[in-house]
Amino acid sequence: MPSPRTSRTVVLVEGPSDQAAVAEVARRLGYDMGAVAIASMGGATNIRRFLDESLTNSDRIAGLCDAAEERIYMRAFRDAGLGDVRNRGDLEQLGFFVCEPDLEAELIRAVGVEGVLAIVADERDDLRRFRSLQGQPEWRDRHVSEQLRRWFGSGGSRKVRYAALLAGELDEARAPR
Repeated sequence: MPSPRTSRTVVLVEGPSDQAAVAEVARRLGYDMGAVAIASMGGATNIRRFLDESLTNSDRIAGLCDAAEERIYMRAFRDAGLGDVRNRGDLEQLGFFVCEPDLEAELIRAVGVEGVLAIVADERDDLRRFRSLQGQPEWRDRHVSEQLRRWFGSGGSRKVRYAALLAGELDEARAPR
């Protein structure tokens, strides 16, 4: 006879960089992750499938999404029968938070541009590579935080690595909601 399944919480995130950041924040803040799974969905459009699976397993669910995918999440919750989810407040009541415009921007704001630049200087990707992006005509006049977001997303595993590094610099008072 199979043993009864213990209830768990599944934190649904869009991709591996979000997964790395959430896992690092949880570690730094001392959360017991024994009954928590952080699931990278491979993109926001997979939310309905993950909701259905979590509900079938009687999992508690939570998560986050980028502002651009907010409506996809609201529709998925409605379609899954989880209520008349029409706005951010409704999502938050269900344990889902919207990042403006994405988690990388939230982390950059929380750590601060100077703090992020210090982290970049300490890593293999020295400031020379970032400064190269800053010199490109299409990025030259943009705010440094926008340049950093672009740079994180342009180098293979850089986005995942820096999501964890930035999250590792957060304290509870500065962590994004």
